[in-house]
Amino acid sequence: MIGLLAPIFRGALAPHGEALVCGPPPAWAIPVAALTRADGPLQGILVRYADHLGGGEDLRPVASLWSLAYLRALLPPMVAAASVLRHGFPATAAEVWLELDPHREPLRFYIAHEGASRAGTDTQARYAPLLQHHLEPLFAELSRISGLPRKVLWGNAARCLEPVFDQALAMLGPVPALLDDRRQLLELPLWNQCGEPAAVANHPNPLYPRLRAQAHFTPAEAANLHRQCCLQYLLPQTGYCGACPLRPAPALSAATAQDSTPA
Repeated sequence: MIGLLAPIFRGALAPHGEALVCGPPPAWAIPVAALTRADGPLQGILVRYADHLGGGEDLRPVASLWSLAYLRALLPPMVAAASVLRHGFPATAAEVWLELDPHREPLRFYIAHEGASRAGTDTQARYAPLLQHHLEPLFAELSRISGLPRKVLWGNAARCLEPVFDQALAMLGPVPALLDDRRQLLELPLWNQCGEPAAVANHPNPLYPRLRAQAHFTPAEAANLHRQCCLQYLLPQTGYCGACPLRPAPALSAATAQDSTPA
């Protein structure tokens, strides 16, 4: 594990920190920049991953679940560095290599050096390499290949970011700088950071919003729904997740319907 991350990713959290490695990538690792190119290996990766998932020709749910695996490996160490340590690891697509498992599921990431302190920089400055110069071009190519809307991919990113911030806040308490990063990334519809050139100020935040209003599937069951469905229900071996906005409400029995009728 990268030494900077060791105090954060201890015990049961250690595997999340170990998904980012500082050192030479193995020969079979793929430059993330290659995944963003139209002539790159991403389509072949998705087709192989589709076979693993038991899917058919529809690559939309395959791309969505692949992105979730990618984000769950990449985001915890990157967010811990950027928001807890105020440190910037190399994060652009040109600076990161990806190692896949035999099924072509994302396994771990490699960077060539540990980067530098970003103390005193605002949220967008710290996160621009990751969001704008890594995820944005990767999501564009995933969308082009699979037909999956980019908003689903950004919804997946927000879905993975939120628990990372929640875990950090549970460990450290309500640190103002950490709360501000969470708010800037997940709760504001527009990004307007100090020092931005006017041409890019006030541009839409693709991570907002993540949740729909609370919905009731049955009189006794309520859940906050994801803003976008990840489409996993389209695969033959999976169903709707517990917060799916497309999950059909179960039919009520006659007795339940009668009991729930207002007096």
